[in-house]
Amino acid sequence: MKPFMRRMLSSHAPAATVLIRLLVGGVFLSEGLQKFIFPVELGAGRFAAIGIPFPELTSPFVAMVETIAGALLMAGFLTRPAAFLLLCNISVAILSTKLPILLGHGFWGFALPKLPHYGFWGVAHEARTDFCMALGCLFLIFVGAGPLSLDRLLFVGRTDSPSARNS
Repeated sequence: MKPFMRRMLSSHAPAATVLIRLLVGGVFLSEGLQKFIFPVELGAGRFAAIGIPFPELTSPFVAMVETIAGALLMAGFLTRPAAFLLLCNISVAILSTKLPILLGHGFWGFALPKLPHYGFWGVAHEARTDFCMALGCLFLIFVGAGPLSLDRLLFVGRTDSPSARNS
């Protein structure tokens, strides 16, 4: 295995890292599936209401990323790349849905939802899960999957020597 791949897949994180993977991966997996199951409320219909361009294309794409990358996190397979994709995903979600709440008005075409509170406290309430998911993704990018993972089982400890490939 190439040194870059070995570094990307290696981890010195404790076994308890599996709990963060299950939490973050489970939330994204669930949210991705719900975009397919409830397209009007959580998929393309919601994307259109928020002001996300091309909702018929972007919603299924986001749903696939959340579903697949969430499952990868839960299994601990390609954990850092999956966490990076999900960090990008949640960053766009925060920008498009939470920044208007903070500002108290829409911007860049993103709509302001009807809520009881706007500004800091409105965002603090509405974005609690988003911020937790972003921090969980950052954690997994920094520490990797941990020992209870497919990354560890399939990749770490293997070498590029012919004898290792034949065994």
